[in-house]
Amino acid sequence: MAEWIFHGWEQILRVIVVGVLGYAAMVLILRASGKRTLAKLNAFDLVVTVALGSTLASILLSETVALSEGVAAIATLVACQYAVALASVRSRRLARLVRSEPELLLRGGEICPGALHRARVSEADLRAVLRTEGVADPGDVAAVILESDGTFSVIESGTPGTGELTEGMLR
Repeated sequence: MAEWIFHGWEQILRVIVVGVLGYAAMVLILRASGKRTLAKLNAFDLVVTVALGSTLASILLSETVALSEGVAAIATLVACQYAVALASVRSRRLARLVRSEPELLLRGGEICPGALHRARVSEADLRAVLRTEGVADPGDVAAVILESDGTFSVIESGTPGTGELTEGMLR
């Protein structure tokens, strides 16, 4: 059989053994680090999540990466994420550096053009978000917010406490 299709049973066995051990190590490390590690609250969290997946893939498929090195890399990424998350809770300055602020894109049924421009969201994209949420008339919406994690929150008019959720967001 062609080598580019099958390298032999030894390679398959290596992938299985290293895969199981690497996966188990990642689960234990993530479990020990707490729920916040994979919360994807902002772009920094997404980068760490992608890097963890890439690291596990490297452990599985690259013979030049030893299991111990891969586990050390996973532990390092999780420790860095933990440290930055903890420090950003204690320091507003660091929090602003690693986390973007939510952007109010629509308020009281009115589109905020400056906010759309800053967020690089088109009016067509905003209308698509409203349709996805089952909104036929933007006038029925108190606010649409582009959250720090890249998701959209649609708050319908008449929602109790709406003012508290959007307070200070209009620039």
